[in-house]
Amino acid sequence: MSGTIRVPGDKSISHRSLILSSLADGESEIRGILDAEDIRSTAAVLRELGVQIPPFAQVIRIKGLGLRGLRQPRSALDCGNSGTTTRLMAGVVAAHPFSARFVGDASLSRRPMKRIAEPLTYMGAQFEFEHGDGLPMTVHGVDLRSVDWNTGGSSAQVKSAILLAGLASAVEVRVTEKSLSRDHTERMLRAMGVDVENDGSQVCLRPTHRLHPFDIQVPADPSSAAFFVALASLATSGELTLTDVCLNPTRTGFFQALRRMGAEVDETREMSSGGEDIGSVRVGRAKLRGTRVTAEQVPAIIDELPLLACVAAGAGVELEIRGAAELRVKESDRISAVVQNLRAVGAEAE
Repeated sequence: MSGTIRVPGDKSISHRSLILSSLADGESEIRGILDAEDIRSTAAVLRELGVQIPPFAQVIRIKGLGLRGLRQPRSALDCGNSGTTTRLMAGVVAAHPFSARFVGDASLSRRPMKRIAEPLTYMGAQFEFEHGDGLPMTVHGVDLRSVDWNTGGSSAQVKSAILLAGLASAVEVRVTEKSLSRDHTERMLRAMGVDVENDGSQVCLRPTHRLHPFDIQVPADPSSAAFFVALASLATSGELTLTDVCLNPTRTGFFQALRRMGAEVDETREMSSGGEDIGSVRVGRAKLRGTRVTAEQVPAIIDELPLLACVAAGAGVELEIRGAAELRVKESDRISAVVQNLRAVGAEAE
């Protein structure tokens, strides 16, 4: 397997570039945004809140409304199947002086929202759930107060909801996690002039009254790149190069795991944009061996764990994963799905 490819733009960074450019004072430029259903859900929610989001293209420009400039929606905020849209925008809405009802498809409606409702309620917002702690969910925003919150786990969505609530309310917020989750929100905020400090698994955002507009090149998604890296690692010959990949250390856990398995995966940092390191990934054929993924390593590889299991099965080596319960509350129970499918093709999995 040989060649050079560039996979589509990163989903996490695409979500955040839309949200933060909408809260900026002035016009921001986004290049290479991912055109996918989840990102379209975020764009649709922002449009309903008064932001003029243009049709997706290679280059789009967004004129932000400022930190407290969003308007009360005339209808429910439809988040489709996007948990990121729901949780991050709930943090933004909680800091505005109006109420908004969040809805989604059947799958999203079953996903837990209490994890963001608890810290945002502590900050002063009010939440109403119509069925358990899923959607539909109504958020009543207010002038929020500062918070020092321990999430008890590692969730970039929970952390980002709190950070965005603090940003829009101009109050200091501090979030402590069990281990560092992906930090795209913090990096992008710093690139836009916000005082955000990371200290291990703790992050502190200090008040600001203005968010500077910015220009960003959305890098290629390392989660999408991972499939081609896996194929090249299992190939009988050749060398593959992936270009413009996001090399944020909180997202490259899959590459690190493959290297522990003996794979030849080399990263070369070439530029930065929006606070993110961007570069190329070169992959060559190698004989793989077994490995373990610990709970501390899970946040940096959470989306690629099912793929890593498939790679281990394909290579005929043992893989042990611990601390990945988060995969059971995605759009499906990913652990159950992977185990069932690997057993169906003859692999031993439990």
